[in-house]
Amino acid sequence: QVQLVESGGGLVQAGGSLTLSCVVSGGTFDRYAMGWFRQAPGQEREFVAFISWTFGVEYYADSVKGRFSISRDNAKNTVLLQMSSLKPEDKAIYYCATYFSGFYYEIGAYHYWGQGTLVTVSS
Repeated sequence: QVQLVESGGGLVQAGGSLTLSCVVSGGTFDRYAMGWFRQAPGQEREFVAFISWTFGVEYYADSVKGRFSISRDNAKNTVLLQMSSLKPEDKAIYYCATYFSGFYYEIGAYHYWGQGTLVTVSS
């Protein structure tokens, strides 16, 4: 059974930074491409960032491009999301997920999900 556990969320002032972490267990992590999604209150879950399992291919949502950075440490079965210049509209529950097949920006392309970690940005 593959399990994902996110951590690192919290309260930060606008303009600040946070780094989210996602640890994957129970699977072959270094063969998974990984994604981060987020869901704000009353809104649908949306794509944030993607990283391939090799060659370091990365994709970002336009709303976070230049501010967020995704990375992975295969030795630690961990994927990180470094967030800077945070804005109040970045407030959401952030989820990591293992990519399976399909368009990287679609929820249906991912098969395992974490429980999420809450990021709150005060203005």
